[in-house]
Amino acid sequence: MEMNLNVMDALIENKMSKNQIYIGNKKSAFKSKEVKGKLISFENGNYYKISNYDAMRPFFMSIVSPSNHWMFISSNGGLSAGRKNSESALFPYYTDDKITESADITGSKTILQIHIEGKSYLWEPFSDRYSGIYNIQRNLYKNSYGNKVVFEEVNEDLGLTFRYQWNSSDVFGFVKKSTLINNSDREIELTILDGIQNLLPYGVSSDLQNASSNLVDAYKKSELEADSGIGIYALSAIIVDRAEPSEALKATIAWSAGIKNARYLVSSLQVDNFRKGIAIEQEVDIKAEKGAYFVCADLILQPEIEKSWMIIANVNQSIVSINEISEKIKNENNLSEIIQDSIELGTQQLLELNSASDGMQLTADKMRNTRHFSNTLFNIM
Repeated sequence: MEMNLNVMDALIENKMSKNQIYIGNKKSAFKSKEVKGKLISFENGNYYKISNYDAMRPFFMSIVSPSNHWMFISSNGGLSAGRKNSESALFPYYTDDKITESADITGSKTILQIHIEGKSYLWEPFSDRYSGIYNIQRNLYKNSYGNKVVFEEVNEDLGLTFRYQWNSSDVFGFVKKSTLINNSDREIELTILDGIQNLLPYGVSSDLQNASSNLVDAYKKSELEADSGIGIYALSAIIVDRAEPSEALKATIAWSAGIKNARYLVSSLQVDNFRKGIAIEQEVDIKAEKGAYFVCADLILQPEIEKSWMIIANVNQSIVSINEISEKIKNENNLSEIIQDSIELGTQQLLELNSASDGMQLTADKMRNTRHFSNTLFNIM
């Protein structure tokens, strides 16, 4: 009897190993991936590239700044960030495990509809929702100075590459730069939904968020200034346990540069509608929901051409500073260049701070140089 059971188990195991896995009518494409790491020149700088990083267990990174920015980010995209300390957080300040687990609802989110020959192909870079559908490669880049990180996904079936990069600017706050590249020899029409999720309004302490996040959601209000495309995220009132008025006089803001004729969302309520092909309607006023900022636009990419845009977010903004940003958006024709210059100025300031503490080392071993730079930087932070 025991022999028959062993034979049966072997037959079942052998049968399972021979059957191809399908998702609907689509044959899945699960390929073994080799993880590789090396120093490269990329985006006008030196970066350490990890190819096929998604084949590794998620790992944690810190992104530094010469100003008061802080960011802790998981290799699966989940993150926490803010300015000065955890009481001025842009995204909820959680522990490593919670940040990693919240990748699908916190931080960057991009979904694309690619329109080819009467069909619209749905592609959600860096998501595991459709694992095995497309032949993809994911790469991760972090620059040698530790203040920039780039996530890249190459979709070989659609002939597209999407990457996004986190940067910081002392003037503007946190900058997410997105780039879409047409690797094919044909023109591609597509619709993008790109943004950031789970934005915290001003006035939410880390203790309050951890202990009463559902209550915090009930106080949230997200508004759109339609003329400039600025999303404003505030509390209807500061949450206190005393019978006294307490107005929320500051807000978190988010806005975009580089995308024309966009529709804007200030929540994640319509994200599933986009996945289903339902038309997106611009949101102006959303209450009692987690804040988000999305741009939705139609693009046409010529062969071998790339398109870039930015989403910028900042905390603790007064009505005066919001009006100043609004005027810049309306009147500055080269706003993207101004933002990029501010990012590069931050990199230069970071180098100056580290150089003053003998953090710059030039040897034949570039990895050792980077290690010395990092050690010195964390010693002076």
